[in-house]
Amino acid sequence: MDAKNMPPSYNPKDVEDRLYREWEEKKYFHAEVQPDKTPFSIVMPPPNVTGELHMGHALDNTLQDVLIRWRRMQGYNTLWLPGTDHAGIATQAKVEAQLAKEGTSRYDLGRKKFLERVWDWKQRYGDRITNQLRRLGASCDWDRERFTMDEGCSEAVREVFLQLYEEGLIYRDYYIVNWCPKCNTTISDIEVEHVELPAHLYYIKYPTEDGRDFITVATTRPETMLGDTAVAVHPGDDRYQHLIGTTVILPLMNRPIPIIADDYVSPEFGTGAVKITPAHDPNDFEIGKRHKLPQIQVIDTDGHMTAEAGPYQGLDRWECRKKVLRDLEEQGLLAEVEDLTHAVGHCYRCNTVVEPMISQQWFVRMKPLAEPAIRVVKEGKIKFIPERFTKIYLNWLENIRDWCISRQLWWGHRIPVWYCKDCDEIITSKTDVTQCSRCGSRNVEQDPDVLDTWFSSALWPFSTMGWPEKTAELAHFYPTSVLVTGRDIIFFWVARMIFSGLKFMKEVPFREVFIHGLVLDALGRKMSKSLGNGVDPLEVIEQYGADSLRFMLVTGNTPGNDIRFQFEKVEGARNFANKLWNASRFVIMNLEGYQPGEPVKAELTLADRWILSRYQDTVVRVSENMEAYELGEAARVLYEFIWDEFCDWYIELSKPRLYRGTPEEKAAAQHVLVTVLEGTLKLLHPFMPFITEEIWHHLPQTGETVMLAPWPESKPELRDAGAEKQMNDIIEVIRTIRHLRSEMNVPPAKRAEAVLVAGNDRVYEIINTWQDYIADLARADVKVVKSLASKPQQAAHGMARGTEIYIPLAGLIDIDKELARLKKELQELEKELNRVNSKLRNEGFLKKAPAEIVAKEKNKQEELTQKRMALEARLRLLGTKE
Repeated sequence: MDAKNMPPSYNPKDVEDRLYREWEEKKYFHAEVQPDKTPFSIVMPPPNVTGELHMGHALDNTLQDVLIRWRRMQGYNTLWLPGTDHAGIATQAKVEAQLAKEGTSRYDLGRKKFLERVWDWKQRYGDRITNQLRRLGASCDWDRERFTMDEGCSEAVREVFLQLYEEGLIYRDYYIVNWCPKCNTTISDIEVEHVELPAHLYYIKYPTEDGRDFITVATTRPETMLGDTAVAVHPGDDRYQHLIGTTVILPLMNRPIPIIADDYVSPEFGTGAVKITPAHDPNDFEIGKRHKLPQIQVIDTDGHMTAEAGPYQGLDRWECRKKVLRDLEEQGLLAEVEDLTHAVGHCYRCNTVVEPMISQQWFVRMKPLAEPAIRVVKEGKIKFIPERFTKIYLNWLENIRDWCISRQLWWGHRIPVWYCKDCDEIITSKTDVTQCSRCGSRNVEQDPDVLDTWFSSALWPFSTMGWPEKTAELAHFYPTSVLVTGRDIIFFWVARMIFSGLKFMKEVPFREVFIHGLVLDALGRKMSKSLGNGVDPLEVIEQYGADSLRFMLVTGNTPGNDIRFQFEKVEGARNFANKLWNASRFVIMNLEGYQPGEPVKAELTLADRWILSRYQDTVVRVSENMEAYELGEAARVLYEFIWDEFCDWYIELSKPRLYRGTPEEKAAAQHVLVTVLEGTLKLLHPFMPFITEEIWHHLPQTGETVMLAPWPESKPELRDAGAEKQMNDIIEVIRTIRHLRSEMNVPPAKRAEAVLVAGNDRVYEIINTWQDYIADLARADVKVVKSLASKPQQAAHGMARGTEIYIPLAGLIDIDKELARLKKELQELEKELNRVNSKLRNEGFLKKAPAEIVAKEKNKQEELTQKRMALEARLRLLGTKE
């Protein structure tokens, strides 16, 4: 076999890039429409074209790749369709930052030249993240790579906009929106991140118009009072019945405003009277509409005070707040300031505090679209994994507001609406408009805004396959099989894809939604630039290899739950890879004379039948866990089988036959080694594709790549419960002997005598028949008996599944020297135990020390007591009473 070309150690840097190029060149990832095959398809959540691979991407794409590689091996016609998102706000911000360094801006360039710069930037950096995904081992169909602003996706976006507009589901209106003063654009409700912050509730006196009384209102935003157009109370609040319908004077602005009654007001909040600012609060906006109140905008799009703010014009909103409070205090109108904690909305992109503001924007009417999206989930046509996310999804859709889809940006899908400057006609079109369809005027202008990035992303499962054309890809691969995504974008993306797919394809976009959590740091914190705790996946790949990173991410994963990134776990995965490599190299180096084919069943030993049975069990458990999306559990099962049962036990048990067995015995061992190793490599391939492929090429098999090899199926006829039980008995005996040797400091090179007293005839028969296993792996000369007239003197003693084990120590160790060592160890231990006992008897320590410190000392006390008992037992064994 090809052992001489197999390096003694595994180096991912020598393997990963070479193998990935080979996979791509041979088009192993590419899918064609094959109507006679069952499809399995996934669309990749498109990473931002501005982005670089982060741990969230690494987890998300590893999980997808595991599923795709597994289904590919099962014979499905697999399509994993990759692509990137144009990421409106993020990409524009990147290019604007670049322009700022050059001392210019987008306004200096103008829209056309600015967009040329963005496209140039996209061409230069757009393939960075896709190349990084290649480093991870993602087996995407790169021939089908898409971009949310490519020609086909752009056509789909315009088609959807026009259809929704013509059905009255897209409309333009003045409404209160979330405005980011830094990004200078609207953002949707779900793009607002609410952060609990310490703040103040300010109680302000509003004098009545006749000057005889005042009403006190409570607010967290005193700067917006400059735009107040009413004070509202609850109609049933007896405290204010006499004031409803009267007028107060707005402090600082000296403007009369009415006191109105509205059911929205809570009599329990603050004083039960609230200021109404329709232009700067979504609830006040609705109250204002009901009562036909004027809307006075006092904060502009940059977060500064407008002319409507009178003497405060031009101030930043936070400076204005300070000045308003000072002025109110000077006039004796600031009654009280109360501390509180409340949720403040921040822009999810730049973390700026969002400003509610009235603006003319484009909206999608959501209720008619949400209803079918709710129904398909309730009917089970789409299944969330884990199921608890169903409730979160339904709760959001059942309480959804209309979606603001316009953004005040230049980069993105420009809204396909044109306005005639001569006759005010509004024209929507799939193609660019140069002439008014109503009056013939060429004085037409396109709407300057672009669509929310998520508008195009919502169409991703079908726009990427050629819609609005009726393509063969759509007929074969749509609906997709599963969506793999993080729990943080269920609202942003998942829900919008579902209602878009139902609306335009009349079918769900995917059957299942596999939700994973976030990758946190080792302390359980979210990775962020501000904390400086992010871990670069590419640096991890460079140091440990892609397989180690992938395996660590998967083995730590349970559906829907966050995982902690720990380098110790990556190192553990690398050690696992090295263990697999070394075991495989051993097998391949010992295949001289190997002939494929089934061995004579009579030649199979207990160890052979045991490992073949355990392998069948592993196939079943791995496959079942994969079907249930318990990928972490599948990986754990594989890890334990490979490391413990195959490497640590079976390979060691096979060595005597490989080295000194008869030709028939050697052939049987070779056959079992190859069978189990080959099958295990197939099971492990979806998780660790590079090392499994590299080992595969050294094995005596006929397939050109493990990724196209058939997924293993269990053979029930090879399950052998009896062999498993017998082997487990023997393994426990070996473990116990090893433990006793270690405990008594028996040198590893010395062979020990082991007297085994079998608990019954069945155990006696097993141990007696296979005592060579014990002799070889425990380095012991074994004597098996059914009973003993007397117990051996100065012998270590243990129990294993009903078998008593004695190891006489005379001649194995220097008993006098060992006694001296144990006595010294016991003296040191008792000193430490006395110190701990003294501390725990100290009432002052017990009262003053933190509970966790006291608990730690109590645990130490218990550990030391157990150790003392063990030392005393060993001293007694060696013939002394301490």
